[in-house]
Amino acid sequence: MRWSPYPLTEALMPHLSIAPILLPLLAACLMLFLGERRQRAKTGVSLLATLLNLILAVLLFQWTARGDVQGTYSVYLPSNWDVPFGIVLVLDRLSALMLLLVGLVGLMALLFAVARWHKAGAHFHPLFQIQLMGLNGAFLTGDLFNLFVFFEVMLAASYGLLLHGSGPARVKAGLHYLSINLVASSLFLIGAAMIYGVVGTLNMADLAAKIPQVSAIDRPLLHAGCAILGVAFLAKAAMWPLNFWLVPAYSSASAPSGAIFALLTKVGIYVLLRLSTLWFSPQAGESAGFGSAWLVWGGMATLAFGALGMLASQRPARLAGYAVIVSSGTLMAMIGLGRPEVTAGALYYLPTSTFAIAAFFLLTELMDRSRSADPGAHRRPEDEEDHLPFALADLELQQGANLDDDEELLVGRPMPASIALLGLAFIGCTLLVAGLPPLSGFIGKFAMLSALLSTPDTGGELAHITWTLLTLVVLSGLFAMIALSRTGIRFFWAPVGRAAPMLSSVEYLPVVVLMGLCVFFTVRAEPLMRYAHDTAQALYQPQGYIHAVLSAQPKATPTNVERLRAPTAPVQP
Repeated sequence: MRWSPYPLTEALMPHLSIAPILLPLLAACLMLFLGERRQRAKTGVSLLATLLNLILAVLLFQWTARGDVQGTYSVYLPSNWDVPFGIVLVLDRLSALMLLLVGLVGLMALLFAVARWHKAGAHFHPLFQIQLMGLNGAFLTGDLFNLFVFFEVMLAASYGLLLHGSGPARVKAGLHYLSINLVASSLFLIGAAMIYGVVGTLNMADLAAKIPQVSAIDRPLLHAGCAILGVAFLAKAAMWPLNFWLVPAYSSASAPSGAIFALLTKVGIYVLLRLSTLWFSPQAGESAGFGSAWLVWGGMATLAFGALGMLASQRPARLAGYAVIVSSGTLMAMIGLGRPEVTAGALYYLPTSTFAIAAFFLLTELMDRSRSADPGAHRRPEDEEDHLPFALADLELQQGANLDDDEELLVGRPMPASIALLGLAFIGCTLLVAGLPPLSGFIGKFAMLSALLSTPDTGGELAHITWTLLTLVVLSGLFAMIALSRTGIRFFWAPVGRAAPMLSSVEYLPVVVLMGLCVFFTVRAEPLMRYAHDTAQALYQPQGYIHAVLSAQPKATPTNVERLRAPTAPVQP
């Protein structure tokens, strides 16, 4: 008889919804008490907490996928107050998908870090757990104020992780990163305050129910508050021109920090998708579709900027940073169209692109280390310049090497296993980031573009948007393939006198697992695409979300008066 986790999960719901927030918080507190000298114990606690976080995410994902679209909401009231006055945590298909994404990428990044990077500075493991807590909380919260709280928790941890390992490059990038996020946080507060002043609530579901009732006099002020709030989210989602900070910050961070940072932009994408479908649905009256045109055109500008940035870069870490921008631009443009079938393709593309970029960030560390495998090499990757097409000045060719058509020095030359493994991983990342067949990156782009072209050509602006976006997606894949192929030639083909690097299995395993997840998405594309379609259908029918939240009732508890009036048992002599 096959065991099923559903009865156990059902028995623990809705209390299980708060576990992804409490677990990393308790683990971080415990590790602070352990101190810096007990690294082995802290590593064990961190790994155990991250593994349990992944198990919780899997259970919650399975719970949301078990039934129909309308019955997959779990509302938890931690303070046991009436809605909309108290804290609300909401679990649905979209938040469960994002929790699973955090659990998988977080565990792989931590496995990579325990090989060496967690010892490069103080408090890596507590910061890492606080980062997971902020991410999970942002995906679960149901009101704007607590979204701001979890944003700040997430950003505070990211400041420490960005500076982990020290160095002038990280400090310089960290100051820029800190400044832009402080400005974004200020805009977040201003926008939330304006919305509260107009509507009188910060609960997302309650806002969705009250926005259609806003008077015509107050609606411009509401739209201004939403626009200011949107700027904060767009800065986190890396929309051009608000993304100037991303590539220097992400490329300067350590490899495991860069991998977990790939999730931060997805928080902005998640909030934009959640609020646009919830607040500005066709039922929102005059506010229906507010800001969608900005998302579409801003997403296309971001996609073009990221594609040109990849074509102009040669350092693998900078390529990975621009790949984040390309992914965000693609998702923003597709979401801005407001079409469920296109959004379904974007929801399939979101996790697979995140896995690929996270694996690429981890792989860049191994590739940069391979360039300094020769004991006589003193070049640092951060000092490398990007001004030559194939970095001809850095090629380490043997004196008198014969590079004619006969290739006498290359035929029969054995390839070290470490170089072969790195090369295979790089080829896989190239296929995924560029969206080439047969892996899931191609399936995700094909699903979005086929849904984009499924609408009859009505002419006008819609046709121009469709063909412009299709052209940009195709060209971004072409530019990514050119840039990554050029980098592959530099690192794996041109150098012939370089010593083979030492490749640790603990560091290589996370890269393999993340790429294996993309292969799994390829093999299981049909059920995963079905889940994405159900998620998109639920998002564009926000009545289920609104009803589930507003109908949640606190647990009845006796008041002090009732306790005093209750009869007491007689005292036995």
